[in-house]
Amino acid sequence: MKVTVLKDAQAIAAYAADQIEALIKRKPNCVLGLPTGSSPLPTYQEMVRRYQAGKIDFSRVRTYNLDEYLDLPRENEQSFYYYTWKNLLSKINISVENVHIPSGTEADMESYCKVYEEQVRQSGGIDLQLLGIGGNGHIGFNEPEDVFSECVHIVALTQETIDANKCFFDTADQVPRRAITMGIGTIMKAKRILLIAVGSGKAEAVYQMLCGPVTPHCPASILQRHENAEILLDPAAAALLEKASFHGKGESTDE
Repeated sequence: MKVTVLKDAQAIAAYAADQIEALIKRKPNCVLGLPTGSSPLPTYQEMVRRYQAGKIDFSRVRTYNLDEYLDLPRENEQSFYYYTWKNLLSKINISVENVHIPSGTEADMESYCKVYEEQVRQSGGIDLQLLGIGGNGHIGFNEPEDVFSECVHIVALTQETIDANKCFFDTADQVPRRAITMGIGTIMKAKRILLIAVGSGKAEAVYQMLCGPVTPHCPASILQRHENAEILLDPAAAALLEKASFHGKGESTDE
């Protein structure tokens, strides 16, 4: 695992976009794992800018989204389907047939989870998985549990996650209580992982992820065991690491 501290969200976005651009040039039909939320948004904006500048060709790229709310129609503005198309996919030259976003409205969601897991497997696996981190250490919608999840599954959202997401809805009651998410096992099979965390609100989760034990009570801590995971932080998100003996893990700082 490598930790890279950059000066701000825009520097992180440029760095992440550099990695994505290099991957696509090396492997035009690569598979990207896409999260939603505020953390990856500057990266998506930078990816769009580079496409518009003629630097990246997405025509053969394949994408798989991490998660989606249950019982929220795709046309709902708070669905992750809507978010991904609005902020990235509609602005680049990606082929519709290469886009995969889990559905949260299937009649048999348990069976559908197996279908989505198999689609990821048949793609050859995720080449580069982007991640954010929740305040409770969740990645995707893998909430703190007693065991790490293996594959795509249905999860009940914690109250902390519901509270964190209520700002995107008119009322807290509108926030879905369940979601479909790639499992920890699915995520860990990605060939490379870039996790983005920005702001002091993520500092405690970052500290537990990097300096605490590997435990399903902090799902992101499993990334300590991934050979090609890189954690991209701004100084505020990295603030608590100075108090820990976090050395020798590839930490770097961009001034």
